[in-house]
Amino acid sequence: MIKYSLSCENKHDFEGWFSSSSDFDTQKKRGLVTCPLCDTSKIDKTLMTPSLSTGRQLSKTSSQTQRDATLATNTKMPPESAELIKQLRNFRDNIQANAENVGKKFPEEARKIHYGEADKRGIYGQASKEEVRDLVDEGVEVMPLPTLPEDTN
Repeated sequence: MIKYSLSCENKHDFEGWFSSSSDFDTQKKRGLVTCPLCDTSKIDKTLMTPSLSTGRQLSKTSSQTQRDATLATNTKMPPESAELIKQLRNFRDNIQANAENVGKKFPEEARKIHYGEADKRGIYGQASKEEVRDLVDEGVEVMPLPTLPEDTN
């Protein structure tokens, strides 16, 4: 995944994650990249600092790779399943790194954003099944974060 610093024609700055540089270009041409604040599709990349791996990050990545290999070996998991778990973990980590954890206030904050009472931003948190059902009934877009094997052990 590649993280880009982006800016819209109205000078709103935000970040976007893409599988490749060509993926960004394709999505931009199709008008799929939009500003989360004003919804314009006139978006450009901005200067960004390079992301350097520290020893701590490397050990986390290494331990994650080791955990994936152990999981696949110990459970006799097919390689496709192990790869899917890895992609789900990356998806969840991406959201947690780029969105605000509002905890148990998730339903309230999601409604505020949906009804324009709060600035549009990425959030995640906790909600009961009933709260999620109510949000969906109101037209609020929600999606559960994946639960992975290490979350249940």
